[in-house]
Amino acid sequence: MQRFWVTSKGFKYCVNAGHGAWRAFADFPHDGYSAIFILTEKPLWERWGKRFLRDTKLKSARAVFVPSGENSKSMAMAERVGADLLQLRADRRSLLLAFGGGVIGDLGGFVASIYMRGIDYVQIPTTVLAQVDSAIGGKTAVNVRAMKNLLGTFYPPRLVLAEPEVLTSLDERSFRSGFFEVAKHAILSGPGFFRQLEATSSYFLPKHARSLADTLARAAKVKVDVVSRDEREAGLRRVLNLGHTFAHALEEASGYRRFSHGEAVGWGILIVLRLAELLGAVERAESERIARLVRDIGPLPGLRGLAVRRILDLLPQDKKAVGGRIHWVIPERIGKVTISDQVPTSLVETAFREVQRGR
Repeated sequence: MQRFWVTSKGFKYCVNAGHGAWRAFADFPHDGYSAIFILTEKPLWERWGKRFLRDTKLKSARAVFVPSGENSKSMAMAERVGADLLQLRADRRSLLLAFGGGVIGDLGGFVASIYMRGIDYVQIPTTVLAQVDSAIGGKTAVNVRAMKNLLGTFYPPRLVLAEPEVLTSLDERSFRSGFFEVAKHAILSGPGFFRQLEATSSYFLPKHARSLADTLARAAKVKVDVVSRDEREAGLRRVLNLGHTFAHALEEASGYRRFSHGEAVGWGILIVLRLAELLGAVERAESERIARLVRDIGPLPGLRGLAVRRILDLLPQDKKAVGGRIHWVIPERIGKVTISDQVPTSLVETAFREVQRGR
């Protein structure tokens, strides 16, 4: 197991990544809390709950269940969870454990940030994407209508426990989906990590989750390093949006049904690579190398039927846009990206059309 420290406003918290991460909860001063609650999904808890309680030695924690899926990231569900916590007599000295993937992590963090004006919480991510990305950094949110993560807070957890063993029960598509985010981190990190992914891409399967622990920890470290230097996305943290501007538009345009988030990020990276080529920012050989890794991770649902105009209209609605201007994260080479709000819409449209046509 590896331990990384995130420097947050007011305190530091530890990201435990690797085999035995759940057991690290024993080192966390949890005895001072009045009660401990676990926000999770019932099927996930039925599969892993006993193991988690055994590893953490928790005896009196109570579970609060929400339905699986993106629909649980809503104000209505946040209100329901708050009401459930109140009924279970959760107070300001209670601790909430968010045991699940990105939906549970975002919802749990959001509820923790507003319940009785804020209680402590711990992230226990159970998907690849959550372990390397969404559970780290303190972003919390719920969706409003078609707008993903519209209402949210920056509210860091007190601890992150990323145990790779839990990933073995994921289906193949969900498992591979998270590695599109890992690829994003490798692009940002540099040649060393990128070569590691190139050499191991055929092993991105749930049955190999245990042997991929070092890769996952390395990806998590990239996120830790960035958010420690820019917790509230004032500048540097924007690089983590590589591929995400298109990804969010693709998710919304398809009604959140065609793509998983990771798959949308995979397409987002491919489209922004083509955009970088059109801008003259990246050499063709370098772009093709990055694209090859993305495609090696696994198949992506097609882009057919998505209206170009709809995608272009959605892009300025991205939360990172300021005054309607999009801050594009443009790859120049493996290990270097640049951020620009001076990208012509005509090139954005051309990049999308060409990738959609299979260029």
